[in-house]
Amino acid sequence: MPEPFTLEGTYVRLEPLSESHIGPLVEAAAEDRSNYQWTYTPDGPEEMRAYVRDALDKVASGAHVAFATVHKGGGPGGADRVVGATRFCEIALWQWPPGATHQRHGVPDVVDIGFTWLAGSAQRTPVNTEAKLLMMTHAFEVWRVHRVALQTDVRNKRSWAAIERIGGQLDGIMRADRPGADDTVRTSARFSIVASEWPDVKAQLAARLPGGSTAPRPWSGGSSPTSGPDPGR
Repeated sequence: MPEPFTLEGTYVRLEPLSESHIGPLVEAAAEDRSNYQWTYTPDGPEEMRAYVRDALDKVASGAHVAFATVHKGGGPGGADRVVGATRFCEIALWQWPPGATHQRHGVPDVVDIGFTWLAGSAQRTPVNTEAKLLMMTHAFEVWRVHRVALQTDVRNKRSWAAIERIGGQLDGIMRADRPGADDTVRTSARFSIVASEWPDVKAQLAARLPGGSTAPRPWSGGSSPTSGPDPGR
C-alpha cells in the first residue's frame, strides 16, 4: 500500500492521522455530540487515544488509510483547525486469473470511504463535500479503482439521503452487520459508485461547493500525487 499522503483542496486538507491529532480531535468531538447517535465518535482523551492508535495499527497493516480532516481557515483568527477524521478502508487488491489484462500491483481495485465524523461546526459546510471529492478523485483517478463504497446504519436517514444525493447507488442491506454506535447489533445500508459513474458524481460534488468547483493542490512529500453529506460507518 502507498506511503501516507495528503489531499488538499480549497477548504479542506486531509493529512495522515497521527497521535499529534489526539488533542485537537478531542476538542472537535466535544463541540456538539447531538448528531453522533449512529456513528461512533470517541468521547474524551482516553477514547480518542485508543481510537487513533487502533486506526494507526490498521494503517500499519495496510487495511486502512486514515486522515485527520483539517478545515483550512476554520479556526480562531483564520487558523487551520482539525475538525474530524475519515478513512479509506475495506481496501481490496484483487487476484485476477493468470494473464488477465486487469491485473495490477500496489494499488487497490476497490475501496470504501468510512469512519467519517465531523465537529458540529463543520457540519453543513463545504468541508465534508470537498473531502469526499478529494478522496474519490484520488480513488478513481490515481488508484483507478473499479468501485468506491460507502455504508451507514439503516436508521441514519440523514446519512442515507446524503449518500444518494451525491450519486451513491444502494447495493443492499446487510443484516446484523457490525456493532452499532448505540450498543446494538447494527444493520447497514451499503452503497457504491462505480468507475463509469464517477464523471457525473464528480460534477455533482463540485456543483455543491461554493463557486461550483474545487482545485486540488499539488501534493508534496512522496510518490503519490494529490487529488481529490456525511456517509457514516
